[in-house]
Amino acid sequence: MGHKKLIRFEEINVFSNVFQHSTEMKGKWNEYFKSNQSITLELACGKGEYSVGQGRLYNNRNFIGIDIKGNRIWRGAKTALDENLDNVAFLRAEIDKLPEYFAKDEVDEIWITFPDPQLRLSKAKKRLTHPKFLRLYQQILRKGGLVHLKTDSPDLYQFTKTVINLYNLEVLIDFDNLYQQQNLVPELYIKTHYESLDIAQSNRIHYLQFKIDTDLLIEKDEELKMIINEQATV
Repeated sequence: MGHKKLIRFEEINVFSNVFQHSTEMKGKWNEYFKSNQSITLELACGKGEYSVGQGRLYNNRNFIGIDIKGNRIWRGAKTALDENLDNVAFLRAEIDKLPEYFAKDEVDEIWITFPDPQLRLSKAKKRLTHPKFLRLYQQILRKGGLVHLKTDSPDLYQFTKTVINLYNLEVLIDFDNLYQQQNLVPELYIKTHYESLDIAQSNRIHYLQFKIDTDLLIEKDEELKMIINEQATV
């Protein structure tokens, strides 16, 4: 591990706004924030641009960036501390263990911003909008809570739409080309480090906002697998 990473790991150990594998926070996040304001998660947050950006925009809401990479979290956590953003925190944890860190109905919104699209079919279950993950989100997201996906990957965008259609989820917003839209809410203009890299080279950003209040029947998972296999051969 590089010297810079070691320094950052040491620093986040003492950052007051960073929690590392802290299962004792389950059901107690509003005690940390000292308020009953809504809680929004940013999954696979990287440097936490969305958590910090929304924290700047909305001081009447609380935001938690989640990532397993401590050296990435360091950047967002330090910025939040430097700017006295008391409504922004970070959790170093695995996303597939979310119910260990949050109680039922404790979360109001989930943002998935430029995640690894896991393009190989064999990795489909690792996509953060796969039903495997959506079922985890259901365990902590309040009824009517929102899920946001912002991605430059047309494959992940189409995959997520396939999931939404197959499991009869409610779509509130579907923008195939986000920045061509007018009068966007301020948070949609926040750009992450990965967005600036334009890894997919698609020249457009896709955005979905949807709810996951419907039961995600496990029996449909095999049908999903067949659909995405068929799509891959077209």
